[in-house]
Parts: sequence; structure tokens; C-alpha cells
Amino acid sequence: MSVAEDITAIMAQERALGFSRFDESVAFAIGSAIHARAVRETLPLVVDVRLWDRVLFFCATHGTTADNAEWVRRKTNVVKLLHKSSYRAALQRVGEARSFPPDRALNPADYVLAGGAFPVRVEGAGVIGAITVSGLPERQDHGVVVEAICHHLGLDHAAFALPHE
Repeated sequence: MSVAEDITAIMAQERALGFSRFDESVAFAIGSAIHARAVRETLPLVVDVRLWDRVLFFCATHGTTADNAEWVRRKTNVVKLLHKSSYRAALQRVGEARSFPPDRALNPADYVLAGGAFPVRVEGAGVIGAITVSGLPERQDHGVVVEAICHHLGLDHAAFALPHE
């Protein structure tokens, strides 16, 4: 799949993988599902599910470091700023410097173009938070979140997965 096709597929994910409601229970269910997968598959993951005003779920599995929590924070900031997945934002910069242009005046200590953060979009409210993981290569980080959202929403993950997720 080309970068342009990946971007189109991610935009389709972002449109389709919205919620009719999102609260602490939903955050816990999705975060717990990602944690269970990480334990089952021995994946080193930090998982963060948040609304913009507070964290609703956070965990780290064996093999992660404090750096992973920082990557989560920086990826989440990208979703908050752009209202799109951090992986789409990163892919849209392929062929250019993998950083925000200087005229954006965004500190790289606070923003990173790397996959793994996905917007929490609620019908009638828009983007209200993010589900973010860090610990795997960025395409896999993105895929872990998309798969968890699909399962929570009762959707067929295969219909939304990027190749090799």
C-alpha cells in the first residue's frame, strides 16, 4: 500500500471509528483490552486513554521505559492539536522533514510525528480525547489502537486494518 493509500485508509478509520458516547467505563474497557493483549502477546506497551481534561486509563507493561510515557504525551498532543491520528500526521510529512515546519512554532519536546495516538471522536461533540500507545514500531502502535476500538464497537477489524498490522 502506498503512503497516499495509507492516508486514505486512516482517514476512513477516523470517520468510521467514532463513539456515540465515551466515558470512564468505555475508556477502561478499551484500555483493559489493550493491556490484556499486551500481556498475552508480551508486547511492551504504555497505554493512555484520556479526555482533554484528564487521564481515564493508564498502564505500562513489562519492557517499557519512562521514554514510552513521554512518546505517549507527545503523540497525544498531536491529536489534540490536529484532531487526527498521529500516524496520519506523520505520513502526511513523508518526503519532508519528519517534524513540524518551523513556522508552526511547535516544540519537538512536546509534539512528535509518530504513529500510535488515535482521536476519540464522539457524535455531536467532535474530538474529545485520544487513545494512545507506545512501545512498538509506529504502524503497529497505530494498529493496536485501531483493533481495540474496532472490537469495542463490534466492527470487523480486518475491514479497517492497514496491511501488515
